[in-house]
Amino acid sequence: MKILSSMAHQNPGGLFGFSPLKSSSFSLFHRPFSLYPIFASSSPPPSRRRPPPPPRRKWTSFEEQNRKGRSPMERDKATSFNPPSSSDSFEFNKRRAAGLDKIDKPKKNLKRNTRTLNPTNTIAYVQILGTGMDTQDTSPSVLLFFDKQRFIFNAGEGLQRFCTEHKIKLSKVDHIFLSRVCSETAGGLPGLLLTLAGIGEEGLSVNVWGPSDLKYLVDAMRSFIPRAAMVHTRSFGPSLNTSDSTPQIGSSKPPMDHYVLVDDEVVKISAILLEPSRLEESGSKTGETSVIYVCELPEINGKFDPKKAMALGLRAGPKYSYLQSGQSVKSDFKDITVHPSDVMGPSVPGPVVLLVDCPTESHAEELLSNPSMKSYYSCPDNSTDGAKLVNCIIHLSPASVTNSSAYQIWMKRFQSAQHILAGHERKNMEFPILRASSRITARLNYLCPQFFPAPGIWSSQHVNSSINSTSLSKCFDSKIGESISAENLLKFTLRPHGNLGVDRSCIPSRLTSLRVMDELLSEIPEISSKTEEIKRLWNGLHNKMMIEEPWLGESTVPSCLENIRRDDMEIVLLGTGSSQPSKYRNVTAIYIDLFSSGSMLLDCGEGTLGQLKRRYGLEGADEAVRNLRCIWISHIHADHHTGLARILARRRELLKGVAHEPAIVVGPRPLKNFLDAYQRLEDLNMEFLDCRNTTTTSWASQEATRPEKITSSGNAERSLFSKGSPMQSIYKRPSSPLTDNSSALPFMKKLKKVLGEMGLEELISFPVVHCPQAFGVVVKAAERKNITGDEIPGWKMVYSGDTRPCPEMVEASKGATVLIHEATFEDALIEEAVAKNHSTTKEAIDVGSSAGVYRTVLTHFSQRYPKIPVIDESHMHNTCIAFDMMSINMADIHVLPKILPYFKTLFRNQEAEEEEEEEIETDDDSLSDKVPSFFIN
Repeated sequence: MKILSSMAHQNPGGLFGFSPLKSSSFSLFHRPFSLYPIFASSSPPPSRRRPPPPPRRKWTSFEEQNRKGRSPMERDKATSFNPPSSSDSFEFNKRRAAGLDKIDKPKKNLKRNTRTLNPTNTIAYVQILGTGMDTQDTSPSVLLFFDKQRFIFNAGEGLQRFCTEHKIKLSKVDHIFLSRVCSETAGGLPGLLLTLAGIGEEGLSVNVWGPSDLKYLVDAMRSFIPRAAMVHTRSFGPSLNTSDSTPQIGSSKPPMDHYVLVDDEVVKISAILLEPSRLEESGSKTGETSVIYVCELPEINGKFDPKKAMALGLRAGPKYSYLQSGQSVKSDFKDITVHPSDVMGPSVPGPVVLLVDCPTESHAEELLSNPSMKSYYSCPDNSTDGAKLVNCIIHLSPASVTNSSAYQIWMKRFQSAQHILAGHERKNMEFPILRASSRITARLNYLCPQFFPAPGIWSSQHVNSSINSTSLSKCFDSKIGESISAENLLKFTLRPHGNLGVDRSCIPSRLTSLRVMDELLSEIPEISSKTEEIKRLWNGLHNKMMIEEPWLGESTVPSCLENIRRDDMEIVLLGTGSSQPSKYRNVTAIYIDLFSSGSMLLDCGEGTLGQLKRRYGLEGADEAVRNLRCIWISHIHADHHTGLARILARRRELLKGVAHEPAIVVGPRPLKNFLDAYQRLEDLNMEFLDCRNTTTTSWASQEATRPEKITSSGNAERSLFSKGSPMQSIYKRPSSPLTDNSSALPFMKKLKKVLGEMGLEELISFPVVHCPQAFGVVVKAAERKNITGDEIPGWKMVYSGDTRPCPEMVEASKGATVLIHEATFEDALIEEAVAKNHSTTKEAIDVGSSAGVYRTVLTHFSQRYPKIPVIDESHMHNTCIAFDMMSINMADIHVLPKILPYFKTLFRNQEAEEEEEEEIETDDDSLSDKVPSFFIN
């Protein structure tokens, strides 16, 4: 480790570290420590350590100054910097923070899968992928499977997570088809494209098909997804914009025509466009087009009859093969020509599957008169009479539509087809689709229901009362031609022909909370006593409201928590993982519930709406979305914002026809580019404010009356990004609107008004070190009066976003009631943390200790730690680790650190698990080398 050799003499034990950050106004209690260690003081055994990356430096050490013998390039990568307000230093990857790290990587030409097709597929089926079945937040997906090809229809939020749990390899998917282009059907597409682009050295791409609206989604995704990942997007149908550059098929054809998308020896997939019927208006609006997909397999040749061949004078031999391949041959013993029809039995028509998305009754009325469907209808006498026999119809339409009279009339035109109703059905709500995370949540709820309330969509009373034997018997004993409800992983077999029909063999057994509790008590018998201990601990601490905390040198809770009410504020951690969703942790989202005063979100990764529904139930989640007043996004990385469009679209739906204010979205400037482009596809009913307009400096300039005063007062935030520092270029990009408060002033005033109505005094964004325009945030409650009438300060909450530890982070966190800090890596992986501008667990804890934070919550864990991260308990005095669905009421926050040791009992038998079978190299983590997920003693 040449890099830090100059510091080795200060660490005789071999433990390297940087000097702690200091502040003249703050002392570090009564114990010295090093704020930015290279390795934890209690290192894990070598067997658990990942080998360090190559010694090539790409990051900046602010303690290394004027090192000799460097080339200009090396000096650029290791620039020295001491923040003006401090003589201290820290280490980070400057090129990544500046967004230049992509230049260092070889450019990828993402490959599409090319496979040798198998026309005589031995296995072929369609299968329901039950995304959103239990939460009704997104459209289910459908898999069309062949030996050598895979097709997926719709890619709503949670598709990646679902496929991970059910071992469906997305790297094998060749085509994705969208039945509509909206957040409900395509919310999981951005994350999926990024994941495929990260597979292997070259990365993979996939063909994406959709109606002409697809171009708007593609344009929006370009703000954060590499162009190479989207070069294979194809739209079809009439274009609403002649300037569109997205490749289209049949753009000059009328809207009801039949578009053939895939036609090979294995399957023919075509699309029929469906527009809502209009009496007064003409033309289609963006986002209203839906698609019926028709999947037709080739016919199966009849069976060869050797007896007939012999009777026609043919010897056994090559001529038999010629006849079976469709060629006529000369008879060996007779002066005749033998044709295939002479010796082959009747061919069997290939199966036909329809996937129908009819979102409204207006679409259903148009469906009845659609001329492209006539060739698939059965005749009244049940004969085909030239019509193609449809074997299976998967209805993605909602129940309100499928139950309508127009839709029922249309369904009866397919007399022998198996109808599978895959729209949102109440019966699918009782049993979780994501079983692994539901099992963890139920176990945590049993251990500590105070911090882990029972899931809103899963309770034993609801399960036991809502399903009756009649409905089950109908669902499990259906006949061809009947309608059945879709279930998770339900199949309809297409090949072999002898097995044509419904196959329920893959449907998972139903997971209930009672079953999970039985498993837990059998595995860890003493867990019941631990639950009782927590109950006694909880009651004792709440009765005293006093905590002995010698390490903090205090014995009482902060004054801001004095007599605090339970309906003041609650933090709900909806997603606590990094990079991409996994079986046990969703990506980042934090819901701040201010109860009657409203609510806000801090970051909004993919699947946030589904997580809200798992936490609060369907009605409770809808109420939570209605109450959202503000959504704050830390940076443009996909794991922090790709759930935003779905949340905003759902809020717009819920508040339609009700007087309301648009949601305020505060985020980095690139996020506005995405939202502006996306709103051409779907109205999000929001107003945007740049994070740089919510910094301390920008708020201070709000009261200025002249625009020139506003713009001239926009000097950079002090310390880390101040004028003249090497970090200035990272914070202030060319033409950056840090100095554009004049145009933002109306939105700043509106945000200030909303904050006041929510009982908040401040929302302050501050720059952090991760990527260009990355921010953390401070949220502070207004002062209130205690029972004696005295004014007491409001609570202060700080969220780090993604960052390296830095002076700005410590400064912003001073005196915070609670700090939610990312802890992506374990302490032994400091090299990776620096290279990717993330924090280790010890670094995150030390930021909180340095700033005098009352409680620190660690989150954003690498998905290499499936259930629980590697931590050193000796540093966790006022700290706790986060889990998905963890709910921390401000009235309970003093209890938080006391619960941590009990997690050790719950997860004592959990070894590291392989989360993915695919080799995925992600933006934040590599999942290839797993690390054991248990505590370090």
